[in-house]
Amino acid sequence: MNQQVIKLTHPSKKIKGTVQLTGSKSESNRALIIRSLSKGQVDIANLSEAADTVTLNRVLQIASAPQPGYNTIDIGPAGTAMRFLTAYLNLVQGNFILTGTERMQQRPIGILVDAMKEIGADIHYEKKSGYPPLKIDGGLFQGKDRVRIKGNISSQYISALLLIAPALKKGLTLEIEGELTSRPYVSMTLDMLKSVGIKHEWTANEIHIAPQTFSKSTIYVEPDWSAASYWYAIVALAEDGASIILPGLKKDSLQGDIAIVDIMTHFGVQSSFEADGLHLHKTVIDSEKTLFDFKECPDLAQTVVVVAAALGREVSFTGLETLKIKETDRIAALQTEIAKFGAELIADNETYHLKTAGVFRPEDVTFNTYEDHRMAMAFAPLALVFDQIKIAEPMVVEKSYPDFWKHLQAQSFSID
Repeated sequence: MNQQVIKLTHPSKKIKGTVQLTGSKSESNRALIIRSLSKGQVDIANLSEAADTVTLNRVLQIASAPQPGYNTIDIGPAGTAMRFLTAYLNLVQGNFILTGTERMQQRPIGILVDAMKEIGADIHYEKKSGYPPLKIDGGLFQGKDRVRIKGNISSQYISALLLIAPALKKGLTLEIEGELTSRPYVSMTLDMLKSVGIKHEWTANEIHIAPQTFSKSTIYVEPDWSAASYWYAIVALAEDGASIILPGLKKDSLQGDIAIVDIMTHFGVQSSFEADGLHLHKTVIDSEKTLFDFKECPDLAQTVVVVAAALGREVSFTGLETLKIKETDRIAALQTEIAKFGAELIADNETYHLKTAGVFRPEDVTFNTYEDHRMAMAFAPLALVFDQIKIAEPMVVEKSYPDFWKHLQAQSFSID
């Protein structure tokens, strides 16, 4: 399926079946760094098949045996890999140029680079200050064992530092300035480290990890809750009676995107955790909730905005600040694409109001994806509402959910 544009329809609008999701990209990427730092002590089960994880796995193998001179590490569009490697490569005995796509070179990395420099990293910008590509001379000789870092930019900066902390000779204390965005992702990092024997102390706004060795263990990667969110959208927009089973998802998940369970109760989807997996059922919408906060789960925002627009719900959203520095400016992209069927997302300082009075059903509409996997998957469920839709650059889904289109076809979506 290499088309530039696909046409998506669903003649029956009925959904029922079982979908086996790939392992969590977020957990997998953390597990790969942990395994690389553990010196053979940690194994991984159910690793994600997402392109970002495949890329990080390949790059870490290259970095484990660097060649003389500068080794170019190109992570393409993999944002998590860029952040984690910006920290990790400083611990490797080798010299690297860390780069990525044109868009990746527009995504800021300065806060993390500054933190790494404070603890002794030899790291410089190859082009524009504050942005990739980066020139990294590994074999870090640690200076400070304490750094301050802003909490409201990207939790991946904090996770990148926490992952390398036990391998530093002096350990590391992070002082988080201000409000912490995407807190569940930081908790995920610490919980995964704990599962392989790494202890931490988190008091108020400080997290301390002493130098430690990893225990012999295996990390089991749970299926991806971010991927599950698109099936919530599909059930919400399908005909009455829609249901889906998603095996392997846990009620006590480490992933922050489990927040979709509660959010989607307000859009007519009920969840139950059974022996064979998570069961989703379409129900009557019985909710007057009008404000949704995505501060701790920003990757769900596109999915929920599109569902709300399609259902004609006039609701408001907060916690979207980090969306502007993702694969694309996701706020601008959402505003442009939902306007194609008459919905508006209006900014009011840090709150965004969804207006749906003008929503209509276009006969022919093409949604652009902006090199962003989540744009493609957030808009695809609209084939259950409109007679047909088109998705541009559909293969962007490989970044996190490579089987997405195949799974849709198994649920009677027609793809031309």
